[in-house]
Amino acid sequence: MAASEPAMLEVEVAFALPERQRIIPLAVPEGTTARQAVAMAGLEEAFPELPPATFLEADLGIFGKRLRDPDAVRLRAGDRVEVYRPLQLDPKAARSARAAREKR
Repeated sequence: MAASEPAMLEVEVAFALPERQRIIPLAVPEGTTARQAVAMAGLEEAFPELPPATFLEADLGIFGKRLRDPDAVRLRAGDRVEVYRPLQLDPKAARSARAAREKR
């Protein structure tokens, strides 16, 4: 490897739907951000039923910890970038509905 080439890091990108999940192993150049790794993972091909914007705009985390700025967080070897789906139901609304049902 030439001195000008960045070192490669082994990372994973994970995404799940209720019925299936994919964990995609990647070798990315040192300095790659979490958002860039998601773009490299090709999740839109693994989940063609979802619009590509699902992955471009999603909240991201590393090992369950949400990232405030995934465009700035540089990955380290062994990181697993998780792509989070938007909530289907607001937790407060779900609690209120559950409480209303239980009152009956």
